[in-house]
Amino acid sequence: MRPPLAPLDGRLDRFDLTVGTAVEFLRGTWPELQDVRFEIGALPAAESDGEVPRWHLDRQGRRIVLFRIPIERLLPPGHDDAAHRRMAIESAVFRAAAEYVGREPWDLGHDH
Repeated sequence: MRPPLAPLDGRLDRFDLTVGTAVEFLRGTWPELQDVRFEIGALPAAESDGEVPRWHLDRQGRRIVLFRIPIERLLPPGHDDAAHRRMAIESAVFRAAAEYVGREPWDLGHDH
């Protein structure tokens, strides 16, 4: 028998789980995302127009890269807690997917 594995409860694990849950919802809602790979990177290669990008779209390669550190660390003051980090992660996934498919983020619900 193997010893039991420790539960996945680190910051990286929570980030991966939150992204995975949001991606599964989106794939069930938008067929055009079925074959798109969602990847996680630590940091973007360079700043864009003075802003640190939260994601990168590669339409030719059919992939979206989400940058963990800017998403988690560049929250407004007073919003650096688990709930706000989760909302920031989900928001980044939805906004990146919406940009990828050329729609508004709020159009990604089941009703649209």
